Amino acid sequence: MHRRSARERQPQLPHRRPTRPSPDPLPGPAPGPDPYGTPEHQAPTPPFDAAAARRLRAALGMGPEHVAYGMRSAYGLPYVTPDLVHAWERGTVAPTSPELTALAGVLWCSPSELIAAPRTLREHRMAQGTAPEDVARALGMDLNAYLHMEETGEWRGSERQATALAELLDLSLPELVVVTGRQARLTELLHDAVGTRWQAYVRPTAKLLSLDRRLLEDVLQEMHLDYQGRMSASPTWANGTAATDAGAAGRDYLERITDHFWSLVRRAAAY
Repeated sequence: MHRRSARERQPQLPHRRPTRPSPDPLPGPAPGPDPYGTPEHQAPTPPFDAAAARRLRAALGMGPEHVAYGMRSAYGLPYVTPDLVHAWERGTVAPTSPELTALAGVLWCSPSELIAAPRTLREHRMAQGTAPEDVARALGMDLNAYLHMEETGEWRGSERQATALAELLDLSLPELVVVTGRQARLTELLHDAVGTRWQAYVRPTAKLLSLDRRLLEDVLQEMHLDYQGRMSASPTWANGTAATDAGAAGRDYLERITDHFWSLVRRAAAY
């Protein structure tokens, strides 16, 4: 009997394992430039939390070899080796979507526990462990149309569908704004509001975000006063140093303007 086949049937990993890929023929594409032997055509990679994967494995008392064995035997990923698991945990390589799902199964956790802060629609869906078919069904949308939105990052749904998406994927309003492609427009409105007459931007911002108009009035007015106060700092040091500092403070404020906005919205909504 072939030695490798005998070992693979054992419930525990052998004490000695090959450090190089097995010479046995394994299913899959011909070896490519990837040193770990993973398929050349990769699925989109979610934002992987390498530290969480390492912490969860250690908490279970497992070594990388146990993780690799579990992914090979239980999830049909014959190319996964301890070296590849090490690479994931070091952050030098990120697992693909199927690999992430298998890794979560071996580590007895949900995929969301292995994903860093999601950014895109696909990443939020994966973090919830929801199939694209379920999302399309909940939105009343053709599956291909939904997948196209994930691939392109262009939201084509209605406001009703956006609300349904937020409920299904547990999205906060800032997260929903990003995944539905409204972040750039919000940033533009906020820049104009703090730089000119803020009153003119209450209505379009309220329409964009479906937020209470009076809440927005308070937030935009405070942001306007804050920004203008930073920009009007009078030079109190020689050679106009204060003016230069004021300009830098203003640029920094604009670069983080959406963070300032959501912070004030949360504070205003709490009262």
